[in-house]
Amino acid sequence: MPYGDNDWLALTQESTLEPELPICDPHHHFWDLRSERIPYQRYLLHELAADVNSGHNIRSTVFIETRTMYSPDVPHDLRTVGEVEFVQGLAAASASGIYGPTRAASAIIGHADLKLGDRVQPVLEALQTASPNRFRGIRHSVGWDPDPDLLNREIQNVLATESYRAGAKVLAGMGLSLDNSLYFPQLPEVADFARAVPDLTIVVNHIGGLLRVGPYGNRDDEILPVWRRDIAKVAECPNVVMKLGGLGQPRYGFDWHQRTQPIGSAELAQSLAPFMHYCIEQFGPDRCMFESNFPPDKVSYSYNVLFNAFKLLSKDYSPSERADLFHDTAARVYRIKDA
Repeated sequence: MPYGDNDWLALTQESTLEPELPICDPHHHFWDLRSERIPYQRYLLHELAADVNSGHNIRSTVFIETRTMYSPDVPHDLRTVGEVEFVQGLAAASASGIYGPTRAASAIIGHADLKLGDRVQPVLEALQTASPNRFRGIRHSVGWDPDPDLLNREIQNVLATESYRAGAKVLAGMGLSLDNSLYFPQLPEVADFARAVPDLTIVVNHIGGLLRVGPYGNRDDEILPVWRRDIAKVAECPNVVMKLGGLGQPRYGFDWHQRTQPIGSAELAQSLAPFMHYCIEQFGPDRCMFESNFPPDKVSYSYNVLFNAFKLLSKDYSPSERADLFHDTAARVYRIKDA
């Protein structure tokens, strides 16, 4: 079945605001999950097209890896190439125009294990071969927290290891970027890492991995000042870019996914504004980009409502600043030419 409850989301209908404003959505996924542990979930080109064609002027999108469609019959380190091959095919189908004007996966971010150090180069080269015209870099998620209820993606302090940094330098030397997903207590580690690899463009996902549930639930008076302090530290590194989104995921502590009536854009903008404005203040619009993070965020709001909210909360920025936030920063970072 498609991922996200479209019938529920349809209960909140809005006209699209500023439908001509060009947008590059720099963060979405494709997946086709079939497992005994979870219900069948699908988010492929048909589902994305239905969302991006819901009213806004989505010129292009960036696919971000999700550890799916790996090649089963190749050496372990090269298995991730299968995902890029898969998405390259979807991108080619989108480029035909039959799914609408949006050029989906104009840039592709795959995965390689930077802990391989110098040995990551042949993996990166294979990823480039799989998508010579769209592959732009990798995401290597490093989320780690001592609480056993949180999902750890990596070992503790991996950003400080010699092997990870060696792999990152190979990535930088090839002109590729690094998307990084983490938990907010790790932001000081990101700042140290960014200073150690100054030639690497690092894209921090989802406002730096703020957590407001579990061990961090009901502690905003303690948590938010720490997040703000460490966001400011990361922003001092000129090679770091920030993605503004991801707050629809339940771990960000909002109740939107549990409501009888889905949230509308005015309330959503009001809720998002303090987090978005702070990041924009620290990084500047030329190092920030609004993201959908669909389909994970689709559990909380529709695509049309989300980008309406982004437009509402950004209405007081200048036209050039808004162009950066909605399109130009992403197009520059991911080297997209969508006219």
